[in-house]
Amino acid sequence: MKLEIKNVTKKFKNKIAVNNFSMEVESGECVGLIGPNGAGKSTLIKMISDIIDPSTGEVLLDGKKISKLKKEIGYLPQYPNFFHWMTAKETLTFMGQLSGIKKEELTRAIPEIMSKVGLKGEENSKVRTFSGGMKQRLGIAQALLHKPSLIVMDEPVSALDPIGRREVLNIIKEIKKETTILLSTHILGDAEEICERFVVIKNGEKIEDTTMSELLNKNSKNKINVDITAQSHDWIEVIKGLNYVKNVDVVGNTVKIEVDNIKSNKNMLLTNALEHNVDLNRFEIANDTLEEIFLKLVVEK
Repeated sequence: MKLEIKNVTKKFKNKIAVNNFSMEVESGECVGLIGPNGAGKSTLIKMISDIIDPSTGEVLLDGKKISKLKKEIGYLPQYPNFFHWMTAKETLTFMGQLSGIKKEELTRAIPEIMSKVGLKGEENSKVRTFSGGMKQRLGIAQALLHKPSLIVMDEPVSALDPIGRREVLNIIKEIKKETTILLSTHILGDAEEICERFVVIKNGEKIEDTTMSELLNKNSKNKINVDITAQSHDWIEVIKGLNYVKNVDVVGNTVKIEVDNIKSNKNMLLTNALEHNVDLNRFEIANDTLEEIFLKLVVEK
């Protein structure tokens, strides 16, 4: 089931939260919508989930307006809001009935979905006794209960501790095998671990739409990382004067060196280090990490 976001803009009084945003998500994809806090991710997610209407533009699912196919969408907000006096089973029964699912079907589906999200045996536990990670897993269960074609998740792990994060990430990895997922996050490691494609948003505008490999290749430079001992720091001034060295960054005992041509210059640089009796602990060709690329995209553009 194909999701199409066409020239969507959302204005709140004098503020433009999302500006002329377009993207497509094909069936079976897991796409990360990444950007800093305040970039417009949550506003866009709410428009895709038909919680708020765009000021202009449209959101289509299989060529039809999203409002006509709401049952095909599962939505997980950043902070799932449940009645804490209900049990997990009562919560899912209530949510399922609101979605139009018959009681007999819920009786069969709830134990299956509870098991799927790692909450088997907690059916009769009150939601108020749940940890943050358990509430998030219950939120995923609620989003999956009506078997949607598309799951939309707004910062699903940003508020969790490391254990809760790992539990929820593992569940998302499992459900992406059978469901299309659009996931917003500002945590780059999570996006890198789960998603095959990244859409970067800044100030409400799309500034990048690419795969992980394309993003790394596009931003790869002729860089070499060298770890040296403190006694060899004098060599840093030597390499700054080499005509094929474009830039040198030093972080502790790690020297990040950008050269003109990695293929020809790496051996020249290594030879120079040996000639100056540099004590090398590491010498490797390096590309920017996803986090470094992300910072450049959202800070420099």
